[in-house]
Amino acid sequence: MKIGIIGAGNIGGNLTRRLTAVGHDVSVANSRGPHTLTDLAKETGATPATIEEAVRGAKVVVVTIPLKAVPNLPSGFLDGAADGLAVIDTGNYYPQQRDGKIAEIEEGLTESRWTERQIGHPVIKAFNGTYAQDILDKPQPSGTPGRVALPVSGDDEDAKKVVRDLLDEIGFDTVDTGGQDESWRQQPGTPVYGLAADAAAVRKALDSASQERTPDWRA
Repeated sequence: MKIGIIGAGNIGGNLTRRLTAVGHDVSVANSRGPHTLTDLAKETGATPATIEEAVRGAKVVVVTIPLKAVPNLPSGFLDGAADGLAVIDTGNYYPQQRDGKIAEIEEGLTESRWTERQIGHPVIKAFNGTYAQDILDKPQPSGTPGRVALPVSGDDEDAKKVVRDLLDEIGFDTVDTGGQDESWRQQPGTPVYGLAADAAAVRKALDSASQERTPDWRA
């Protein structure tokens, strides 16, 4: 499957490593240009690309950049993707640490719903509460007792199935958080954020989440 990854930080880099390891055709882009990605390309076999090149023909696109940078993505950058595109959003709102105040999120809009509005396409929220190293260290074969499960939210059920199947392929169970209006259950500050546990524990954490954003996660 052709997969485009936008962002080559810790999450983007390790997803590139894991997805190429299971045989996918991965193109990776960042804000600094393809020439800065040669080491990652040599290590993984991924193709360094511009954002538009990474997306072209992709069935899955992973957006894994700081939330404040999402509005700066090129207009129409998803236009060249394959039909039935699934977009994975790994982003989090860090108002005090990085992103500054985003009024709509402060007023209650979920982080991934905000991202959808910026890019003009539905997203599937995944990997946002996952430690980058866990992407390499935690995979296990399907059916393994205690296999780590990741929460996944989104409104497009077909795209969600593509993403959940992909996560299963790279070694993780998944738990459906629900639609994007329920994705607050996996935002920073919730019990599931940073949790590396099996599906039962992840479901319990999602169910115990509070929609009230704590002071640490407000501007």
